[in-house]
Amino acid sequence: MPKEEQIILVDEDDVQIGTMGKLGAHEKGILHRAFSILIKNSRGEVMLQKRAVGKYHSGGLWTNTCCSHPRVGEDIMSATHRRLKEEMGFDCPLKEIISFTYTADLDRGLKENEFLHVFVGKYNDDPMVNPEEADDWKWVSFGELRRDVAKHPDNYTYWFKIVLKKMEEDNIVI
Repeated sequence: MPKEEQIILVDEDDVQIGTMGKLGAHEKGILHRAFSILIKNSRGEVMLQKRAVGKYHSGGLWTNTCCSHPRVGEDIMSATHRRLKEEMGFDCPLKEIISFTYTADLDRGLKENEFLHVFVGKYNDDPMVNPEEADDWKWVSFGELRRDVAKHPDNYTYWFKIVLKKMEEDNIVI
């Protein structure tokens, strides 16, 4: 059995204070570094992915294009590009637009406690989705997305709803 992936534990200023197995950090709700990526196309639509049902939490929910945790010793920008290729099969220039902490109770008794860095990029082609990571994907306009999140909030991941709210509060347009 492979060793559990280690993630970076941080303080409230995003300074590394240790490492821990990914599942253990989510079982105990310990603050750790994470990132979410939003990819937009030239039509102004955002690419969503539907998390694979078999994921260890939030399976089957719609969310941002890609999200994960940097590995121990990996800078966050390298991690975003690595993970975008692993999950969605492409890469593109990315820039960070916002960061914040949040906590949430997830399914399967897990807790989220993340220092989340949000990145954006532009890409116009279809992804080559890794089926271990995502069951589906789609392009959607921000207007349609906001209406659907308001009407069907339980279809979306907790962190994605927070990202959208923070972007709206801070008047961030990608």
